[in-house]
Amino acid sequence: MRHWERAIALIDMDAFFASIEQHDHPELRGQPIGITNGLTGTCFITCSYEARAYGIKTATRIKYAKELCPDVIQVPARPYRYAEVSTNIMSALQNITPDVEVFSVDEAFLDLTHCQNIYGDPANMGRLIKDTVYEAGGVPCSVGISGDKTTAKVAAKKDKPDGHIVVPPWESEEFLKTLPVTDLCGIAKGIGQFLANRGVYVCGDMKKLPIGELARRFGNPGRRIWYMAQGLDPEPLQPIVAAPKSIGHGKVMPPNTTNKSILRIYLHHMAEKVAARLRKHDLEGQLFFIGFRTEQKWLALKMKTIEPTDDSHEIKRLANDFLNNYWHGEGCFQVQITAIDPKTKGNQLSLFAQKNLKRDSINQVMDKINQRYGEFTLAPANLLHRSDMPNVIAPAWKPDGHRRTV
Repeated sequence: MRHWERAIALIDMDAFFASIEQHDHPELRGQPIGITNGLTGTCFITCSYEARAYGIKTATRIKYAKELCPDVIQVPARPYRYAEVSTNIMSALQNITPDVEVFSVDEAFLDLTHCQNIYGDPANMGRLIKDTVYEAGGVPCSVGISGDKTTAKVAAKKDKPDGHIVVPPWESEEFLKTLPVTDLCGIAKGIGQFLANRGVYVCGDMKKLPIGELARRFGNPGRRIWYMAQGLDPEPLQPIVAAPKSIGHGKVMPPNTTNKSILRIYLHHMAEKVAARLRKHDLEGQLFFIGFRTEQKWLALKMKTIEPTDDSHEIKRLANDFLNNYWHGEGCFQVQITAIDPKTKGNQLSLFAQKNLKRDSINQVMDKINQRYGEFTLAPANLLHRSDMPNVIAPAWKPDGHRRTV
């Protein structure tokens, strides 16, 4: 067997949420099902492959989905169950190699470079990975293996569901040659247009563009893109969860909401969630993004507290100011509060700042109760009327660190 200089695998669970529901509920196996955010959700978060056969896909509205497939079954999401299964799978993958990067709730990279003498050729490693995922989570997955992260990811996506594609590193450039560059992870609309303006539409066109032109415009990410398109992605695995650049929560609200009392409850709900999460990770924020999404745009501001804080009362003061002075009756569809660039708690206070020890004590007691008995078991009275839409898993969910949040 020819030894690979690098061997990278990407594991992509197939219709992950739907597969878990079909595993846990045998009566749903083989049925077209769609997952919604609670029973009141109006769009499918994802759906089973049986539903996809009818043209149903992520973000399809239920009304239209039933036109495509009258028998489609709506299943409310169980995000904590999905997080539990993902955690079990990611832990099991550590038994194959310690070099694991959890990319999202249903994707992970494995560096198999140093395992080649143990497990043999990449085809054997792929089968081992698939068996491990199924034993740990009861769900199928697709696996792509190559010499770099980009080619492995493309390979895993190419043969779903239950796929297994191995692309030797010396064949990666040919494998990617006809792939549109906009299909590569990280190439957004702006970069795609930049490349199109220079005649780069598929990966095979990239060689026509000097690497320096991308580097001058986009810096090191531009250099990486140049290599990615040729199957030479140099990016190593990132097994450590980086320090947070933000801590935020948002929620969809009834379309075109204009009731000020309801908007205030949504803002206070998000303020409590952000504050609790800051405290959980010993962080404090001072700059906060607060906003509503309207039909036309985001109505939002960046607002500062006097001192860094992890107390919802301080965040709610900003939210109330925003609602009273910057919202002028626009219909709202979504709310968001985000602590921008939070810092480790305990940094020195300014000369005239005073810590509210009573508030700190109350928050500690509330956090202990809610961690033991469930979120918002103890909460401000107005949150009794908060949205009944369940929590969702963030796209960047991880089983460890500040991203382990539902």
